[in-house]
Amino acid sequence: YTSISGFGASNGNGDRKAMDTIVQALSGVMMAAGEPGQPPVRSGLPIGDLSAPLFAVIGTLAAVLHAEHSGQGQHVDVSMLGALTSLVACEPFDALESVGFPLRTGDYVPRLAPFGTFRAADGYFAICAPTDQFAAGVLQGIGRKDLLESEDSGSRDARVANADRLPGLIAGWAAERPLAQVLQALTAHGAPAAPVRTPAEAVRDPLVVSRGEVVPLSHPKFGHFDGLYGSGLPVVFSEGVTSLDAPAPYLGEHTDSVLAQLGYDPARIQDLRTAGVL
Repeated sequence: YTSISGFGASNGNGDRKAMDTIVQALSGVMMAAGEPGQPPVRSGLPIGDLSAPLFAVIGTLAAVLHAEHSGQGQHVDVSMLGALTSLVACEPFDALESVGFPLRTGDYVPRLAPFGTFRAADGYFAICAPTDQFAAGVLQGIGRKDLLESEDSGSRDARVANADRLPGLIAGWAAERPLAQVLQALTAHGAPAAPVRTPAEAVRDPLVVSRGEVVPLSHPKFGHFDGLYGSGLPVVFSEGVTSLDAPAPYLGEHTDSVLAQLGYDPARIQDLRTAGVL
């Protein structure tokens, strides 16, 4: 038996209300984003609502395997707060803060510099260049090859120690150039960079659509509306085919077929409808 709850199934919190934003607030995730001294930042995605079911599936599959090997069933208990807080704990924020790294760093990650999001003349882009090789690509891309040998940019430790300098150099260079030119210059030198896309742009990426990770949505009566996409299954199997084979049903659409599978004949189903049971 698997249960998903806000705070766990057996700890006396059954009456405590758990909405996604409440869980985001309690988990610490709101204070892991944004600028120092600024208000908390709520994630635009319901990450508490989404992460708990993922862990529940993992736990359920593990319990099924355990039962097959041992013959023993069990209760799989997943909480929204625990799932999201476990993700927050992947970074030791308090330990980092104690040695001088700010808890909230906004658009940049100083301990991995150059690393963050920047603005070009006509859009935003991200750079992730924590290694010497990737950082060299960034410096060459922005036309500052001379900094490869400098004391404050030539090594990772030096870049981290002077992390407040690099963002300004990158931002000043990029602000005068169109996004396409910025990305071409960076990627040509091996720097990991990408445009910041809107959700509408992202869900139409031919790559994720072709892999079934995002799927066109169909209405059971009116069919597919152009441009309407939803979540697919972001797991691709080499020896199996998975897909969403039909639109979400109307309320009660499958009642007759389910009852038929359970052994009810059409006359009995009709009797139940006439009596108001269905």
